Amino acid sequence: MKVLGIDTSCDDTSIAVYDGEKDRVLSNVVSSQHEFHQPFGGIVPEIAARKHAENIDLVFQESLQIAGIETKDLDLITVTRTPGLLPALLVGLTFGKGLSYCLSLPFKAVHHIEAHIYSPFIEKRKEIPDKFLALVVSGGHTLMFLVEHPFKYTLIGKTLDDAVGEAYDKVAQMLDLGYPGGPVIDNIYKNYFGEYVQLPKPKVEGFNYSFSGLKSAVKRLIEKGYPKEQLAASFQKTAIEYLLGKLKKAIDYYKAEAIAVSGGVSANSLLREELLKLKEKGKKVFIPDIKYTSDNGAMVAFVGYMKYLLEGEDPLTISAAARSILNSN
Repeated sequence: MKVLGIDTSCDDTSIAVYDGEKDRVLSNVVSSQHEFHQPFGGIVPEIAARKHAENIDLVFQESLQIAGIETKDLDLITVTRTPGLLPALLVGLTFGKGLSYCLSLPFKAVHHIEAHIYSPFIEKRKEIPDKFLALVVSGGHTLMFLVEHPFKYTLIGKTLDDAVGEAYDKVAQMLDLGYPGGPVIDNIYKNYFGEYVQLPKPKVEGFNYSFSGLKSAVKRLIEKGYPKEQLAASFQKTAIEYLLGKLKKAIDYYKAEAIAVSGGVSANSLLREELLKLKEKGKKVFIPDIKYTSDNGAMVAFVGYMKYLLEGEDPLTISAAARSILNSN
């Protein structure tokens, strides 16, 4: 079964083709909009939607070409419908529905967070554990789930304010480092060999997170004249330690043997380095390939295919939603 996966949830237009029988991604095309949002220091929904509308057919054609197939070879259309920027989501959802209707193909709507949770298992479907902890870290989300059975979730932790990726962007903006903040701060950290500044780790109940206090602490030190490289490196060190501290507590509490960490921030070099240490201690640690950490059509096609086999197709009347909790099924 050849599955088309479409994601326009934020600022990347991505379309992929996934072969369900072979568990193989045949193409995964991503058109980035960073240059259009960089002057604003963040994503502008109207600009994102306009660029999606301009690019989506070109990305679709390129995805088919790389996969070496034609529209007649497709068997299933899958699309992100929630959560995300509503104007952006509507572009992909409308395009996917149109393809489904014109080609008389089944249609499956996908939850964006669910796609991220399973992104470490793309082309490794047989390795999906029956039970694992899932941490999704990105520009818009910091969420921790207990996954007890395939597609059955219990939300055990979340950020109470900024997502970790959002905090990276805001700190980078305060330090005048550009947008997006994650890669540039990570690069500074990798090349920094000086002393670190002690920054606070917010005390929040349970497995929840808070990043606003950490961001404010950096702002105060900027006003005191601390070097930007030192503050950027210190922020990364503290943020990643904080993320992992909560995750390790959850691992101990739930006696988890398998952990999956995904989302854009899972590309962070320090986070990946520390997660490998957990693997060396005997835990099963799953991290996406770098190309599947940011928003991408491959994860949508992958999860859409598995959900279609379990539940069947969705009606074309299904709508987009900017916010949606990933409920336990």
